[in-house]
This record gives sequence, C-alpha cells and structure tokens, in this order.
Amino acid sequence: MLHLPGRNKKLLFVSALIVGLVSFLLLPGPSMADEKKGPQIILKVYFDLIDDDVGWMVIGLFGKTIPKTVDNFVVLATGDKGFGYKDTNFHHVIKDFMIQDGNFTLGDGTGGKSICEACFPNPNFKPKHYLPGWVSMANAGKDTSGSRFFITTVKTSWLDGKHVVCGKVVEGMDVVQKVESTKTDDRDKSLKDATIADCGKTDV
Repeated sequence: MLHLPGRNKKLLFVSALIVGLVSFLLLPGPSMADEKKGPQIILKVYFDLIDDDVGWMVIGLFGKTIPKTVDNFVVLATGDKGFGYKDTNFHHVIKDFMIQDGNFTLGDGTGGKSICEACFPNPNFKPKHYLPGWVSMANAGKDTSGSRFFITTVKTSWLDGKHVVCGKVVEGMDVVQKVESTKTDDRDKSLKDATIADCGKTDV
C-alpha cells in the first residue's frame, strides 16, 4: 500500500477538489443552454421583404411545443386560406424592443385574424422570450392570438406568460435590424413600408 505524508495527502485532496470544481464550472448548464436555444424547430417559413431591397429572413417554428399556433402561422405564411402575411407591412416598430406585422385586415395594429376564427386561446407559455429574434404572437389580452406577431430585437422577459412564443429568426437577423432602424412617427408607426413581398414554407 502506498503511504503519503499528511501534508501531501492534504495537497492531493485540495488539488482534486479544485480540479473538480473547475470542471463543474466549465460544464454548460444543460437547462440554460436548452432554454436559450429554444424548443425543437420542425418547420420553417421565409419572408422576402421589399424596402430598398431589405432582404430575406427565415423563421424556425416550435411546432411540437406550440402546434396550433405554429399551424396558424404557417398557413398565414403560405396563404392557403386565401389570406395571410403576403403584401403586409411591418407597421409597428419600436427600437430596442420589437418589430410587428400580421395585421392584414385593418393595417393599423388592431386587426388581423387566425385561419379558423378571429382569435384563439393561448395554448401555453412554455417557450420564453430569451433573446433577440424570438417570434411571438401579439394579442389584446388573454386568449386573443390571431395573426399579428412581433419579432424581438432585445431580450423581453417581461412578456413571458403574456405572449405565446412560437419560433425564432434563424436567418436574416440583419434584416430585422434594418426594419428596426426605420424612422417612425410618435405612435411608433413606420414611416416607410417594409413589405413582405413573398412568403411561404421552406426546408428545415
């Protein structure tokens, strides 16, 4: 049996403790990493914007976590019901907060409708507003999700439990930032149209 002097035993113990602690701290916390990454993306839609040729963005949607909301969003992007996001404008822009679209009935931020009715109940609030680029449904109170949505440009945790997060921007965050920089009036209405000229499903 190997015998170590008492001092060496203490040094060995302290060294092992330090190594173990450093290893633990360097390991990514799985829950935090998963939360910031968001739920699994199973569907994607694209928006092709026209505003001095702003560009293209792709949104990944959390179909397993928020299936009804995602189904609604996808059909509005494809226009399969004869109405949807095509030719709508990002009408509401607040710098360091969000850009909003989806009001194809009134165009002033108060209208819109879902594919089955004017609005539908909020399914759940599991996904949180962790990071810029999160896509969330605008509403006028409890169970009033319809077609209006917004894309965050900062972390907006104060909206957790109030708005349903259904996806995140996976390509084209620079396009979101261009729209965010658009000049607005005193009611945060964009003074220059950023129009969704085309939209639909794309490959995951």
